[in-house]
Amino acid sequence: MAKVSFTAGRVDGYKCEDGKAQTFLWDAKTPGLALRATKAGAKSYIFQGKLHGSTIRITIGDPRSWTIDQAQARARDLQTQIDKGLDPREFEAAQKAALEERQVIKQRAEWTVLDAWNDYLEVLRTTISPKTKKPRSARYIEDHVNLAAQGGDKAKRGNKIKGRGPLWPLMTMRLVDLTSQSIADWLGEEIKRGPTNAAHAFALLKAFTRWCTNNEQLAQLVVSDPCNSVKVTNLLPKAKAKDDCLQREQLAAWFSAVLSIQNPVISTYLQGLLITGARREELAALRWEHVDLRWRSLTINDKVEGTGGRTIPLTPYFAELLHGLKALNETPPGKKKLQQLELRGKTWEPSPWVFYSKTSADGKIVEPRIAHNEAIQAAELPHITLHGLRRSFGTLAEWVEVPVGVVAQIQGHKPSAIAEKHYRRRPLDLLRMWHDKIETWMLEQAGIPFQSAMD
Repeated sequence: MAKVSFTAGRVDGYKCEDGKAQTFLWDAKTPGLALRATKAGAKSYIFQGKLHGSTIRITIGDPRSWTIDQAQARARDLQTQIDKGLDPREFEAAQKAALEERQVIKQRAEWTVLDAWNDYLEVLRTTISPKTKKPRSARYIEDHVNLAAQGGDKAKRGNKIKGRGPLWPLMTMRLVDLTSQSIADWLGEEIKRGPTNAAHAFALLKAFTRWCTNNEQLAQLVVSDPCNSVKVTNLLPKAKAKDDCLQREQLAAWFSAVLSIQNPVISTYLQGLLITGARREELAALRWEHVDLRWRSLTINDKVEGTGGRTIPLTPYFAELLHGLKALNETPPGKKKLQQLELRGKTWEPSPWVFYSKTSADGKIVEPRIAHNEAIQAAELPHITLHGLRRSFGTLAEWVEVPVGVVAQIQGHKPSAIAEKHYRRRPLDLLRMWHDKIETWMLEQAGIPFQSAMD
């Protein structure tokens, strides 16, 4: 292998030998350095050496970009690494990876809380909850979206403009600036706006920062446990137990007000919440295929039992209300409406939802609170939430001395005692006996005369 001293003229004039794919011109001054020329006319400096008995070859660069001195210096550096027993290729790969990591960290340092929050939401949507071992509910995800919303959008109902969520002031901050002090400052201001909302938002924020800490990409950007600092926890308002619940003597006024609601779907839905003790989303999502009017049962998509749901009795009075809704639902519209549908290439068919809505996007009831709030205000009753109706069912059932386990099974509560958890799963007919008693007692207190067709 002949060697020559590299000069600018020799490097510029060197060409690949005829009949060969590539040839090399080796430098006499620097061991391992060569100029490679290909048949296509490309040229580059290369380094070749031996490491642990194996030949390694590394491209240095194009002679148009590298001077001879630079190429020789680079070749000497590579030979030094080999003399130390290092593979220059692995060394360069490690350096490149470290550089890329530093660049990524630098870029992430500019990430806002909102950037990480959006990634967090995607994880919540696409993974299973480690606590329940089930997908997270749409309501849970919606809470995260709403509490971190910028606001300014038009509300679905009315001409009101949505206000910002309590978490929004944090969303615009850099993630690295999310410290215990910044959280304390934020929490102090949000408590002034509304302590309940602030406490709810803080609970979600705490879970978010915990996720960031356990995320390899974000761990370096977040202060460890910023939500657990004393300066933050001392600001938290004390949680108040929710106790909105209908009293026995309020049943007459409540039923009278709800029965006066002109929309029969909302009126029936609200009565159903009280009579069944179901969660508002569970009952709103009830479909006709899950209603057995003959054998009087409802299968509710339970958040505890999962998609299989829980089957509960359908009490006589509530069954009669559903009979009326079913008749309305299956009554076709007038000729004019049918013609309009036909012109749009559509056909009329009954809604699959029990509590249907002609205006909502998915066809089922969305917001019955407005009508309920107006009704209880007209009846001059204390404010009670929709969940308060569920709470009322469990409380009022004690007047009939219903076993606690029966109420829990109807409402879909997790069994608490060992005996309930492992040995008590009451059949539907036993639940129906007690459930009918609860409904009958409620109607008596409300002064509603009702005679079941089955009596």
